[in-house]
Amino acid sequence: MAPWIHTSLDQHQAALDAVREMAPDIVRAADRLTETLRRGGRVFACGNGGSAADAQHFAAELTGRFETERKGLPGMALTTDTSALTAIGNDYGFEQIFARQLQALAAPGDLLLALSTSGNSPNVLTAVEYARTHDIASIGLLGRDGGALATAVDLALIVPSPRTARIQEMHILILHLLCEAIDHPARRP
Repeated sequence: MAPWIHTSLDQHQAALDAVREMAPDIVRAADRLTETLRRGGRVFACGNGGSAADAQHFAAELTGRFETERKGLPGMALTTDTSALTAIGNDYGFEQIFARQLQALAAPGDLLLALSTSGNSPNVLTAVEYARTHDIASIGLLGRDGGALATAVDLALIVPSPRTARIQEMHILILHLLCEAIDHPARRP
């Protein structure tokens, strides 16, 4: 078998082992998400590239369903409205595309899920800074060393891998664990 396959699988396993060590923080994130939804708050998600796709996936799991029939939950990806993204980017700069939407849509008590494999995405960091100053909680799904977002978010879940693919694989796992927690009968909003 080709050695690169073993290398990639070993890296995947190392990232998975790191996620296993993060279990207490993942439970804390699940608690914050569930509490936000129970109080009638909304969950907003943002990221770029593959992280944008993950933000959309997570929002769809909330508004639709994950594995259990339940009422739809207020989840919104700030990555989906191309008219808003391009207008805000054109008029205010790309760094403002998520923060400006939070300004328009979010309220104190809501929660922002910020995804960034580098932890240094300027537009995600700007959104987190907006959230911090407007009583919007933030959870970061980050990679590598967490970057600038590691200390900007309220709770950082950092996959310490140098490879974007391994980080993204773990982010989707963490998102599914969060969905599983939200759907659990004892936690259900």
